[in-house]
Amino acid sequence: MVATVLKLRYRALFNTLARRPWQLVGFIFGVLWGLGILTSLTAGIVSLSLFGSLEAAAEVSIIAGSALILGWVLGPIIVAGMDTSIDARRLAPFPFTRRQTMLALVGTAVTGIPGVVTTLLALISLVLWLRWPLAALAGIPAAVVGVAICVVASRLVAELSGGFGGNRRGREFIGTLVLVVAMLSGPLLTGILALLDGGSGSLGDRLAAAADVLPWTPLGAAWSVAPALAAGDGLLALARAGVAIVSLVLLWWAWSRAVDGATSSPPHQTSRRVKAGKLGLFGVMPTGGIGATWARSLTAWLRDPRYIRQLLVVPIFPVLFAFIGGVDGFGFAASPVLVAFMLAIASYTDISYDGTAYATVLATGIRGRDDRLGRLLGAACVGIPLVVVLSVVTVVLSTDAGRLPLVLGAALGVLLTGYGVSAVTSAMIITPVAAPGDSPFKSVPGQTFVSGLMAFVVWAVIGVLSLPTLVLAVTGMVQGGEGWAWATLATGVIVGGGVVVLGVFLGGRTFDRSGPELFDRIRSLPT
Repeated sequence: MVATVLKLRYRALFNTLARRPWQLVGFIFGVLWGLGILTSLTAGIVSLSLFGSLEAAAEVSIIAGSALILGWVLGPIIVAGMDTSIDARRLAPFPFTRRQTMLALVGTAVTGIPGVVTTLLALISLVLWLRWPLAALAGIPAAVVGVAICVVASRLVAELSGGFGGNRRGREFIGTLVLVVAMLSGPLLTGILALLDGGSGSLGDRLAAAADVLPWTPLGAAWSVAPALAAGDGLLALARAGVAIVSLVLLWWAWSRAVDGATSSPPHQTSRRVKAGKLGLFGVMPTGGIGATWARSLTAWLRDPRYIRQLLVVPIFPVLFAFIGGVDGFGFAASPVLVAFMLAIASYTDISYDGTAYATVLATGIRGRDDRLGRLLGAACVGIPLVVVLSVVTVVLSTDAGRLPLVLGAALGVLLTGYGVSAVTSAMIITPVAAPGDSPFKSVPGQTFVSGLMAFVVWAVIGVLSLPTLVLAVTGMVQGGEGWAWATLATGVIVGGGVVVLGVFLGGRTFDRSGPELFDRIRSLPT
């Protein structure tokens, strides 16, 4: 039965690639990327086995293996999401046992491009221990356990993000919580390593400290068995193997409970009555096209998890750079600008989130200019206060208050420029997006290489239009001086405001001209 599921899954994949040429292009690029990674890492492993010491090989094996497991957990967030064409909920109607369902999901993951590359790398890494035959022999089952931990941990986190099949709000809350924890795991791990060596050691000292701690965690246990045997410590290798096996058993057990909850408790719909006269933001904002669109957009930014998840970058960047370089580093000082750069593209395909409900927007006969301005105001009511607060906090923590106009000007300039560009692009670009209540790990059907590339194109446009502000900001950071700071603030507001005005005008004209066509493209998206 498991083999049948895998055959159907890949038959569906090949049919999809045959119908969608650009998805085929993306698949080919994925294969080439996997081959490139495999080739370069294999060359590094062979070189290390020939010229490296046992201590260096052990350190690389443990840290790289731990990063591999962490990548399987964080990868779906950073890249494109987990393939959910086969998942527990889709298999629930069929007469599969829980074990068969889980084996089918493991098989799907292992036979995908990341799974094949991971498995081959785990086996190729045994080359490091060929000088110690017993270590190389024991490394085979240890590598299998390590790959299994990668897959099961990734599937567990993805299932947790789905909320155990509960109601939509519960799934959205759990999914967002898991997403926050997963995204903060990197900065937290970096901070822990800094504490291990008192915060004064070099990067090499921190890596050595990590190589001592990680073998006793699910991340590094499987990858530390062979190094211990190569060093002649059989008891240590046995203890680490025990940690790896226990970790896999616990992850499998937790995943089985999550799968059971997802398949035995199907999602149910909840409804909420709105009391008479309680219109929320619609009762507060001005009437007319701009006010109604403003209220709807701001409501989405405050309540729709698909929008809220895009705001997670606000704490991520400053925390990450604070752990890596401290509050006195350049990265921490520039984090508000990076946050603004990420938020600037959050609404570049705003209409796609409307889905088929976009028909009601067209039915109102709203003018394009009013729709563009209303959506922009909704995003700005959230984005601008966050960027201002973050700029103030980072400047205060870095004890350089004189730099506030410079940081604030650069951040606001990038953010406003992004809003102006998005006012045009969201009236032109329709891309597949997650449905309300979907897991953040889910790979959205219909995503192609071109649709993914569009985000980078929009970022490039924002970067080019923000150059006057960014050049002044960099010059001010290098040369210092209050004049440069205030010039950056003025330039950022003026240039960003000008792009906003132009974006609303051009985007409005595009909206008026292509509104019905956008709806047709939304309806044609795969579900």
